[in-house]
Amino acid sequence: MSAAVIGLALAAAILHAAWNAFLRNGGDRLWTVTVMSFSSTVIALPFLLAYPLPAASAWPYIVLSAVLQVGYSVFLVAAYRHGELGQVYPIIRGTVPLLVTLGGFLITGDRLEPYQIGGVILVAMGIMSLALGKGRASTSSILFALATGTIIAAYATVDSIGVREVGRSGAYTAWVLALYGTLLTATYIMMRGRLTVDFRSAVTWQALAGGLVAMIAYGLVVAAFSLGPAGPITALRESSVIFAVLIGWLFLGEPPTLRRIAACLIVASGTILLGR
Repeated sequence: MSAAVIGLALAAAILHAAWNAFLRNGGDRLWTVTVMSFSSTVIALPFLLAYPLPAASAWPYIVLSAVLQVGYSVFLVAAYRHGELGQVYPIIRGTVPLLVTLGGFLITGDRLEPYQIGGVILVAMGIMSLALGKGRASTSSILFALATGTIIAAYATVDSIGVREVGRSGAYTAWVLALYGTLLTATYIMMRGRLTVDFRSAVTWQALAGGLVAMIAYGLVVAAFSLGPAGPITALRESSVIFAVLIGWLFLGEPPTLRRIAACLIVASGTILLGR
């Protein structure tokens, strides 16, 4: 991979961990993530006019990615309801390359190299150390985290194919984000009955700023997908588990226990092996 692709993936990892920390620290997290989506929708709109319409073959990927990301947002909110950032986030992110690798082995018959088998074992060990024993995350947060990771693996695969169908990462990202924001708002209204947003409130503007960070993180990784292979890029992005523990410690008051630090390092090492 080129230095540009590596830089894009690592920048996306840092920003992704940062906006997850913001969401974890919020009050009504479903409201927060919905308002966050406003930023990406508004910024995406001019790009919809600047780029030509994607080809018909790209639309199934655009729609499917947006729908999956709505599911991702809802399950992520549920996972953070009872779990800390340093526990939930590594489970979510470690699940992604684990499922992609095992899916390739079980479904398409891909041959696993020894280092990939080692990566699977390391990621599984890291996740289990966070999910079992004393000080583990709650059962509900673990299940929601695993479901969230499964959805991420699905939309990451869809994006890696869809962006190549469109040919322009900016156009693909804009259409996915615009549709995602629309569908997430509709989902919130269906779940809560009404969405109230006070643009004079500091909380609203904080959520909008968080949405801007999330949009940049997503745009960076889609740009990386357009320039390099999905496996290594996904693995580099999963280094965000380390940044999440640091942010949880420095800004959220989550104790950096030796077990938690070791689990995150094990997960990160495993994802690097899986992405080789």
